[in-house]
Amino acid sequence: MANYDHPATHHHDSLAALLARLGTQWGWFAVLGGVLLALGLIAAVHIVVATLVSVFYVGIVMMAGGIFQLMHAWRIKAWSSFVFWSMGGLLYAGAGILAIINPLAGARILTLLLGAVLTGAGAVRFWIWFRNRRHHQWQWLGLSGAITFCAGLIVTAGWPGNSIWMLGLLLVFDLCIQGGSLLLLGFALRRRHPQNTV
Repeated sequence: MANYDHPATHHHDSLAALLARLGTQWGWFAVLGGVLLALGLIAAVHIVVATLVSVFYVGIVMMAGGIFQLMHAWRIKAWSSFVFWSMGGLLYAGAGILAIINPLAGARILTLLLGAVLTGAGAVRFWIWFRNRRHHQWQWLGLSGAITFCAGLIVTAGWPGNSIWMLGLLLVFDLCIQGGSLLLLGFALRRRHPQNTV
């Protein structure tokens, strides 16, 4: 009789092999997590600088995206598509250049957009919950929508005064959460494979 291995066995073996390989690199996870966490704490002390750095980074990304859209536009033969991609590329590149040249104005615009996105996303989630409120466990979607909607209103209500620190605060949270997660992951891998070193 042929002997067939169960798929779950192969999955368990591949997962164990992956964890074993990651376990040999636990130190790099811990170092990267520690660096990100330290950067997050530094950004928390210099929140205005963190905001300006965030805007500068977004500006570079938008400018690069605009340039690539313009390059794509010049490769398109159809006139309507050429105009569409050219306009989009010019707007992206222009917004990126504005954010780089005047990061304070960029911070105000991005903060207002953040408030609008949070408010809109929260309203959509709450509306989806309202349409499906009779289903079990959908109340969590409604709670998430309400929290997101209120967060958007708070950001919008504090604009433009909060634009000088809001994006920096988000950067601090992102760096601390990522750094802490990687640090804990590195220590967990070390406990799983105590014989491994950096």
